[in-house]
Amino acid sequence: MMNWYYNCIHSGFKIENNSMSDSNDFYENLRAKLEETTDFPTEYMYKFIIPSDGEVEELENIFSHMGAVIKSKKSKTGKYISFTILVKMKSANAIIERYKEVSKIKGVISL
Repeated sequence: MMNWYYNCIHSGFKIENNSMSDSNDFYENLRAKLEETTDFPTEYMYKFIIPSDGEVEELENIFSHMGAVIKSKKSKTGKYISFTILVKMKSANAIIERYKEVSKIKGVISL
C-alpha cells in the first residue's frame, strides 16, 4: 500500500484551491485505487505541510484520538512544518474523511 501511495498521490496538491468538482474527482479516484489495492484495516501514511504559524494543534487533534504516530519536522527556514502521520484505518472512506477534515486547515498542503 505504501508504494502505491508514493507512486500515485499527486505531490503537493491543495484541495482548498481546487474546484469542488476537482476535489470530488480526486477523492473518487483515491477511493477506487484504495479499494482496489488495499486490504482493510491497514496502516496508512499521511503527509502534510503547514505554515509554522498555522493551525498545528488542529492537525494533531484530527489524528490524536486514533492512536496515530505523529512525527513533525520544521523546514530549514522555519516557515513550514512537515508532518508524517501513521495510523490504522478501517476503510477507504475513513481515509478520505481525514483528508477532508485536514483540507479545512488554512494553508495545508497534502502530499
